[in-house]
Amino acid sequence: MVFVDIYHYKISISLGSMINLPNLFTAANMLSGIIAILLAFAGRIDLAPFAIFTGAIFDFVDGFLARKLGVAGDMGKQLDSLADMVTFGVAPGMIMLVMMSMNLHHYLEYRMEGEVFPETVFTDFFSYINQIADGTETYAIPFFALAIPFFSIFRLAKFNVDLRQTDKFIGLPTPANTLFFMTFPLVLCYGDLSDRSMILTVCQPEVLAVLCVTMSFLLIVEIPLFALKFKQFGWKGNEIRYSFLLISAGLIIVFKTWAIALIVFLYLILSLLDNLFNKKKTDEI
Repeated sequence: MVFVDIYHYKISISLGSMINLPNLFTAANMLSGIIAILLAFAGRIDLAPFAIFTGAIFDFVDGFLARKLGVAGDMGKQLDSLADMVTFGVAPGMIMLVMMSMNLHHYLEYRMEGEVFPETVFTDFFSYINQIADGTETYAIPFFALAIPFFSIFRLAKFNVDLRQTDKFIGLPTPANTLFFMTFPLVLCYGDLSDRSMILTVCQPEVLAVLCVTMSFLLIVEIPLFALKFKQFGWKGNEIRYSFLLISAGLIIVFKTWAIALIVFLYLILSLLDNLFNKKKTDEI
């Protein structure tokens, strides 16, 4: 009887260390990623990005709560990376794979008729996968989308063991990379149709394949990037962060659905400028 009590006590302690409020938000992040994958496979590339955005919110909240409640630890860190692999690794890869296998011209024709989601997205994807499996299709460009989860798993594993990434990032964070790629389904589904030629050019599978490899490679490149973590809210010491937020707001107002990709480029450019400025200050000292 004593053994049973001790056994249950150990179980309760174990569950208590795992199931806390921040970890529940981490799990919600993972579920958002799974929903995004399901939506992508159903051809709903018009909705899948919003599941990703929801996951990104949960990802922010879990870290914020862990710090505020003083429960940040190795368990939460591991859970966070596992959830991020689903939402910011596998999910964007699947969304881009579906998008790169669809007929862009047909989709935009449907959009011009006022339809955001035609069934052709679903049928195009499954027809393509079946033809690849049967050996009747050799066009493999859409599979370059798998570069996103491929590089993401190394990026997340590195983050878990790299002690340099407490107040900055080394390499592009997986959420930023994912948000960059969500630009394309959003532009395709909700972008201004007066930009039809631009949409067709940028969303070509060959262009997206190059971006998938290039941007995902930045996940593991040794480039220091600033983190949006405010130790205090004064201007001094946060110049780069406030500049980023203000310019980003302007980009959203002007460029709308195109803004997300531009904001990620802005993040990279400002980080490089910040590195040069800090190096110059160090050299002067």
